[in-house]
Amino acid sequence: MHSSLRAARVATYVYFVLCGTLMGAWVVHIPAVEERVGISHATLGGLLVLLGLGAFLGMQVAGPLTDRLGARVVVPVSGVLCGAALVLPGLAQTPWALAGALLVFGFCNGCLDVSMNAHAVHVEKAYGRPVMSGFHATFSVGGVLAALVAAGSASAGLNPLASMAAMGAVGIVIALAWARTLLPAAPASAPATDTGSTEETGTAPALTPRGAGRRVWMLAVLALMVMLCEGAANDWSALHLKDVLGAPAGTAAFAYGTFAAAMTTGRLLADRLVARFGSMAILRHGAAMAAVGITLVALGPWMWAAFAGWALFGLGLSGTVPQLFSAAGHADPAAAGANVSRVAGLGYVGMLAGPAVIGWLTHVVALNHTFVLLSLLCVITAAAAGILRTGSDRAPRNDLEPVAG
Repeated sequence: MHSSLRAARVATYVYFVLCGTLMGAWVVHIPAVEERVGISHATLGGLLVLLGLGAFLGMQVAGPLTDRLGARVVVPVSGVLCGAALVLPGLAQTPWALAGALLVFGFCNGCLDVSMNAHAVHVEKAYGRPVMSGFHATFSVGGVLAALVAAGSASAGLNPLASMAAMGAVGIVIALAWARTLLPAAPASAPATDTGSTEETGTAPALTPRGAGRRVWMLAVLALMVMLCEGAANDWSALHLKDVLGAPAGTAAFAYGTFAAAMTTGRLLADRLVARFGSMAILRHGAAMAAVGITLVALGPWMWAAFAGWALFGLGLSGTVPQLFSAAGHADPAAAGANVSRVAGLGYVGMLAGPAVIGWLTHVVALNHTFVLLSLLCVITAAAAGILRTGSDRAPRNDLEPVAG
């Protein structure tokens, strides 16, 4: 069991990298596609909503399918479809064609996103210790790979369509090659090594299906809040340094780089911290750290304070989303896919809404003062972290080897 479980874990890393690479391949080619189709930034912004809508719909379809058919079927099929759909935006020559292409690509990407997260929950359950944050860290690696490949293909003289087609084809091969190493179905619970009472472990007896359902929707609301914060940072961090603090464009770009690097670093470390302190502590203290960081950004008049604030914001948020996804999957292992799709879907709505909400608030207050809303959302998340105390959430564990069985 050790070798097959390790293989399944490696395969999960591969699919997370694949998902990040395919999405990154679209992102890095946005300027070229926009120029080819001949649309304005405003039109592109409207079309990108269709990408999000497609992803949301894909998540709702793939979650229940993963529970019914198993991740070994849905994950590779989703990967193949996502790789094939990547070429569609490159082929589009009219706004309507691009709209359809983004809707289809978003749908396929949403299917892959939810199904691989559901499989990650099963791997984590079989291991008997936290491993979810590491998977989410490798998604960012995929974006870096996409940027490097795009830069290399441009230097080699390939047009965007050829580059996207090549990356999609490689993605299809990878999706098929790793399919056999995925777990065939949700594994049985790993035997616990602790026999402490409910009070000692910080967990409670398993909830009824109705109770689990209510808990999942509460987790989804928290995911919406923290992913709204993440989406706002993605689109407004560089503009904050440039427009509020007067930083040159080159320096301002490092604001997002600082946030992204801190988030990736935090996710690489989060699993061991969860194993030591428990997921509730990571959610609570992480959200509190994020609140301090974004408050520093909102109120600090110095550039160094802004960089420090964005770093704290990224580090604090880094472990929150993986814990919410993991808790949703563990609430009812038989419905892990459906539950993860609810949390991921609402969280994705927050990710898309974040930039728009901040943009709307800039009509009322200065950009840096709009970040007070993000601080408030982080404080609410920290206060609500006790939701991870109930149900099948994991207690802190000190064993760092996978559990066979």
